[in-house]
Amino acid sequence: MSEEYTGQVTVGGPPQTRDLGGLTLTKVQVGPMENNCYFLRCSESGEVLLIDAAHSPEVLLGILDDQRLQRIVTTHRHEDHWQALPEVIAATGAPVAVHPDDAEPLPVTGFEPLVEGDTVTVGAATLSVIHLVGHTEGSIALLYDGKDRPHLFTGDSLFPGGHGLTATEDDHLRLMDDLEAKVFKVLPDDTWFYPGHGNDSTLGVERPHLGEWRERGW
Repeated sequence: MSEEYTGQVTVGGPPQTRDLGGLTLTKVQVGPMENNCYFLRCSESGEVLLIDAAHSPEVLLGILDDQRLQRIVTTHRHEDHWQALPEVIAATGAPVAVHPDDAEPLPVTGFEPLVEGDTVTVGAATLSVIHLVGHTEGSIALLYDGKDRPHLFTGDSLFPGGHGLTATEDDHLRLMDDLEAKVFKVLPDDTWFYPGHGNDSTLGVERPHLGEWRERGW
């Protein structure tokens, strides 16, 4: 396991691994949109949660190897975040969990609904669901309270430098409102977040720029 986790991964490059306390995180980047996929493995049971089966099922299944995939969480409806779902489901039989507002385009016959305040389990570990409206109607983030800090998986709702693209000014403002109320006002500066593309960051690094983001729009 890497003791020098940076969160900087590249398509075709090796994954990075990190001990979160109770969960082991593996981050890999796949596909032409350079999507991040996150495996969370329970230290007690060995069960695994996959956040976004985005692309390159052979890469994802190679990382999974013979570990038991308990569930796949899709952070939102955009196709670049679920293109590997059919192959990963066929190989593992794992159920898919997604917010109902973003479930319609997914290539699945059924899904587990996730809404604000729900929890997602992986073995003995529990993550909380945060609904962040704006990038899409059903975008979610997952929060894990780790051994030394909170860890937040944000999909395309939060990146270093701002939130993901929104279609209208109203969507931008709704997303800013949700980020401020549900993320920045309740979580500490050392919260490490893991976005759907690119590098990780912490809330403390991004917090001073919230006013700039709101004024800038997207």
